Parts: sequence; structure tokens; C-alpha cells
Amino acid sequence: MGRDGSMIEREIESEYMNETFTLSIYRPENYSPLYKYHLCIVQDGDDYYQLGRLARVSDNLHAEGKIENTIFCGIHYQDRDDRWHKYHPDSDMQENYMKFLRFEVVPVLDKELPSYHVKSCRVLMGDSLGGTVSLMTALKYPNTFGKVIMQSPYTDERIEQLVKDSDEIDTMSIYHTIGLDEEEVETTYGDIEDFLNPNRKLNQLLEGRVSDYHYKELKGNHTWKQWQKDLPNAIEYIFGK
Repeated sequence: MGRDGSMIEREIESEYMNETFTLSIYRPENYSPLYKYHLCIVQDGDDYYQLGRLARVSDNLHAEGKIENTIFCGIHYQDRDDRWHKYHPDSDMQENYMKFLRFEVVPVLDKELPSYHVKSCRVLMGDSLGGTVSLMTALKYPNTFGKVIMQSPYTDERIEQLVKDSDEIDTMSIYHTIGLDEEEVETTYGDIEDFLNPNRKLNQLLEGRVSDYHYKELKGNHTWKQWQKDLPNAIEYIFGK
């Protein structure tokens, strides 16, 4: 089956990351520069398109009239090690990756695409560490990014502190899920970590701070089977009419 929307690619030579990135931009079937669009910047871009079936999810939700006009921009990583260095709070590259999103990706998208140019129409999305860096970037640049979708994010005390310290988080919209079988997750370098209980702690913090917040504990473990199944719900919640 063919796609209803259309994929275009744009390259960014990042000064912050000293790397050339390809942005995979998926536009809905009715795309026209005469309309305005919400923007979703997606970490783990190729995984969301291939394993999450993001283009099909977008096609279906647009066709059913369930979401506002939305363009998805996928940004991918080179390999697992590279992904850790870009997304993990412990890495020396995460700070520059967040700057890349804010100061290099956003200006290109705002220039190329007919978007609203306001934080409430810019969303960051990711799974696992991609969800972590999405939340952290929104907390760092709250005037640029107003909404976050995070599926099974890695979280720790530093991220809890960022939430506590944020003056803007109450104005954000956040969709947050974790799997009930995520108490023993094998991480990038083979460690086993509990994702479920730290996410429950994060949930308690966010619930008290964020007015537009949706949290769900899902059946399943730390895999795309869980995330793909819930992706239509996540996108409809954040972009719904």
C-alpha cells in the first residue's frame, strides 16, 4: 500500500555536532504552503518511521480528521553508541545535541515549512533515551518547545530536579507512558536498569506540575511492540482537534 503523504529530506551541517544530519520530513496528503502546520521533531527518526510506522499513523489520523495538520521531522542516529552520546544525560555531547535541535533544526524547519512559529505548535517526541532528551530539551528551551511525547523515557534524580526547577513546565503538554514489564531493562552497554519505578516517581512530580499531562502504564516491555501500539494514541492526544 502506498503512502498518502510525501517524504522529503533536508541536510543540516551542524556546527554544534560537527556532523551532517539528514532530516526526514513527512508531510500529510493535503500539504500546501497555503496552510499552517504543527511540527513534531522526532528523535530515533528512522525507528519511528520503520518500527513505529509513523507515516501510516499520520496518514490514518489525518484521513480520519482526528488531528490538526501536522508535519513530522525525523532525526536519526548513526549507531547505538552514537545514540547514547547524543541522548544520554551522562554524555558529553547531549548539551550540544539540544543546542542543535534548538538553534539549527528549528530555524531550518521554520524557514522551509509553513508552521505557526510558536512553542505550543512545536513538539519533541522520542522513545527511551530519545524521550529523555526530548523532555530535557523542552525544559531547557521552554519558549521554543511546548509539548513532549515520551515513551518509556530513561529518568533519574537529575531529570526530577530539572522538573522541580522549571518555571515553565506548568504551561507544557506532556504525554508519558511506561510499560509494566520494564523493571529490568537492558541498556545500551548491557547494564540492567529499572525503568518502571523511576517513571512512577517522575509521574508523581509531573502530575503536580503540568496542567495538560497524560500518563499511562501499558502492558509490555521496553520494545517497539509496545510503543508502536500506543503511538496513534500519543499523537492524537498531542495533536488532536
